[in-house]
Amino acid sequence: MGLFSHDARLFKFDVLRYVSNLAYAKEEITDDKLQTFYKQLVPNGKAHFRCCIYKEREVLRQRGRLVCGKMANDESKVNMRQVVQVIEAACDGCSIKKIHVTDNCRKCMEKACRNACKFGAMEIGPQKAEINYDRCVECGACAKACPFNAIVMTQRPCKASCPVDAISWNENDIAVIDDTKCINCGRCVAACPFGAIEDISWIVPVIQDIVSGKKVYAIVAPSIQGQFDNVILDQIKTGIKKLGFADVFEAALGADAVAKEEYEELKKHKEAGIPMTTSCCPAFVNMAKIHFPEVYEKNVSTMVSPMMARAAILKKAEPDCEIVFIGPCIAKKQEAMESHTNIDYVITFEELAAMFISQKIYLKEITKSDDEWEASIYGRNFAQGGGVSKAVVQAAKEKGEEGITSYYADGAFECKKQLTMMKFGRFTYDILEGMCCDGGCIGGPCTIADANEVRKRMNKENETRTLKINEALLNMNVDTSKVHIHRDK
Repeated sequence: MGLFSHDARLFKFDVLRYVSNLAYAKEEITDDKLQTFYKQLVPNGKAHFRCCIYKEREVLRQRGRLVCGKMANDESKVNMRQVVQVIEAACDGCSIKKIHVTDNCRKCMEKACRNACKFGAMEIGPQKAEINYDRCVECGACAKACPFNAIVMTQRPCKASCPVDAISWNENDIAVIDDTKCINCGRCVAACPFGAIEDISWIVPVIQDIVSGKKVYAIVAPSIQGQFDNVILDQIKTGIKKLGFADVFEAALGADAVAKEEYEELKKHKEAGIPMTTSCCPAFVNMAKIHFPEVYEKNVSTMVSPMMARAAILKKAEPDCEIVFIGPCIAKKQEAMESHTNIDYVITFEELAAMFISQKIYLKEITKSDDEWEASIYGRNFAQGGGVSKAVVQAAKEKGEEGITSYYADGAFECKKQLTMMKFGRFTYDILEGMCCDGGCIGGPCTIADANEVRKRMNKENETRTLKINEALLNMNVDTSKVHIHRDK
């Protein structure tokens, strides 16, 4: 889903753009200024999405708190471990009950629904069957028994999208995220049709550091290619520099380094007869670490992600620089707070687009140039599902080894399935690539263009490139053995 096809994301974008303007102008971002802006977005008159304009403005207020790096629910202490948060004022549109009796009910004589219920929750009312929700355990037996299919089972989109059962409801039927289970994959953010779940932002301190004159470097995710209409990566990088970043670097070079070192680690795993997983996707690593700890200790690669590897390379050259990662991923914000980080902040493609618009930077107007590649085609293809394991296989080929087998787990539920297989010794490949976003990073929750369109644009831009992994590392003078690219277990 693109940025401009979802009204809630458009409201978020408007707030991001406004706050960006204030930060670039070095203005204090006060509640009064924000409230005035919310009234402009939702003027007096008829409400368009909520029961009243005051509810719509309250949703914007909570959304604005997240944009400003605060907790949506007005708590003073920020829990940055929980990047994904519920906007409580927006979380009231879903049908709460999982099982419903529809008007298709004929109040039949068989009463199969009542007979199927073992908990006495199904009653026959004056017009149709009725459910006593105080007794209902949502087993679905009544729905299966109904000959008219008059009883339906539904699931809140956020709940249905969560692969780790981290979402429940409080006494007011507002969604609650369990931060001991949540992997910050952002699937609930993308799934909620009301925009009631969002990510906390670092856009304000990033801009403040830029305008204060600090040397702030940007590292861009490979999936940034194709996110903007009819522009190439060189134009995007130039646009980012126009925002005030001192320079822009590709995480894809870090991907090359990770692929090379991950192959070296894989050799040890193969000798021991133990399959290994990739380390690229932080939500996948979180899933293993939190929900499959035995697999995390035994099978998950100890390589850091390409983001971390590229930052380590950059910090080695310039220890005093500040580094901001720009990508499609919410889990990267949480990853950036790990003990082994060299990343200062993470912003998403949504936030970057808002910065471009706020500063009237139009990428199509930037002159194209034949920019030299930092990374190999394999490093850049980390953005697409299957690209990570293909890069590891390519690194092996460049060392003269053939025959490595790999499996790509597409999406969080498939990741969970394959980690379960690995836990019980039933995974039969050498390496598992897990990507919690369907289609890989190009399907991330904070992308701004359709994944299929992005894939086409990327492939078109990259079709003439043949640079290999070791060539890229040699060209950039990267000795991976001397760069810290292993995370703490």
